[in-house]
Amino acid sequence: MKIDQRDSLAFLRSLGSVESLQRDAQEGVGQATPLLFNCHIHLPPNFSAFESVEQAVDLARDQGVKVLGASNYYDFSVYEPFVSQTQTAGIFPLFGTEIIALERDLMAQGIRLNDPANPGKVYICGKGITQFQVLSERAEALLQTIRRNDVKRIATMVQKMADVFKAGGLDTGLTVERIVDRVAARHGCDRDTITLQERHVAQAFQEVTSELCKKDPDSARWHAVLGTTPRSARDDAVGLQTEIRSHLMKSGKPCFVPEDFLTLAQARELINALGGIVCYPVLADGVDPICEYEKDADTLVDHLQTERISMVEFIPLRNQPDCLEEYVTRIRAAGIAVVAGTEHNTLALDPIDPACVGAAPLPDTVRSIFWEGTCVLAAHQFLGAQGESGFTDGQGQPNIQYASAEERIAAFAALGRTVMARYFARGPATDTLRKASN
Repeated sequence: MKIDQRDSLAFLRSLGSVESLQRDAQEGVGQATPLLFNCHIHLPPNFSAFESVEQAVDLARDQGVKVLGASNYYDFSVYEPFVSQTQTAGIFPLFGTEIIALERDLMAQGIRLNDPANPGKVYICGKGITQFQVLSERAEALLQTIRRNDVKRIATMVQKMADVFKAGGLDTGLTVERIVDRVAARHGCDRDTITLQERHVAQAFQEVTSELCKKDPDSARWHAVLGTTPRSARDDAVGLQTEIRSHLMKSGKPCFVPEDFLTLAQARELINALGGIVCYPVLADGVDPICEYEKDADTLVDHLQTERISMVEFIPLRNQPDCLEEYVTRIRAAGIAVVAGTEHNTLALDPIDPACVGAAPLPDTVRSIFWEGTCVLAAHQFLGAQGESGFTDGQGQPNIQYASAEERIAAFAALGRTVMARYFARGPATDTLRKASN
């Protein structure tokens, strides 16, 4: 078992006993005014719009966001500084993770879930995780399997990329080790915490190539490696990185390397072992045509109920307001809690408070449902830190003390409002919180 030296969850236990907060919740004591929230961002060293945890938290504070959730891939050491920074800023932190899995039967049927280009591939999140400081043997084994598969795949991809660029007259000198060094230097983080993603690789090759081509009068060398003249301007780093991924790294392209995924059952097992709520990220009209698994709100609800999934998440900047409202209200009416975030997993520094396509505001009904789900998460996380069963238990089953899904959501939302009221009443970085984190 791996044990972190600091206890990132002590601030939750310091808020008081489960009994006292549940009593306050039953009496209606809680955060009366809905707050601005974001339940899903990625923090470096994951590929992220942010250069540091401090930048992410500072931007959230400056934009009035009071609840901020991180959902990093496969390493959670960043959550200790995340707790420290959010406490100082007066922001309530939420902890999560994101996992990529594969359902081979759906792949064989050509059914897309929430990946528009890959049938059977599914992104699944764990929300409100609390067992990430002391990992069970099973959680450690699953995480090591993921990391080992990722390392092998990325190493093969980087070598293919280096060969293609060299054949096009661009000797980048890039290796896995050198790309890791670049990420570590950029974010000032420990190399051992870095899980390289495709975006890291594309960024490294774009940056080195742009430097090598700085004095070129045309795009001939870019054409040589991409097999086409890039559409992006020479100073458009994000655009060039996207083109590198599209022309070289995706399925059927010269540097593509197939991924070796966990099954969805294994991904759910890992989330349960981490103490989280299994949460399905909905793409909806974020792609045209809508994925078969999500083809309409009723079809998606049927799938979610069959899989006994208690929570879903939206990244609304992908969605039109009317479509978002249709899906969110139908899913919530089915007794499934709903949350929202932004990911910030590209270099674009979009606003941290979620909005729809084109910065259109969230419909009022949708924002209210998202806030309710955010409160459910806060309650689940509080109970998990106290060693109690939360919104779901360690097997992913709904908390059985509630007669219905509606009753369970209402009770957890009330407790979450109480948890946050108690947290904010103490003010940012109080001596009590500082002592609890030491």
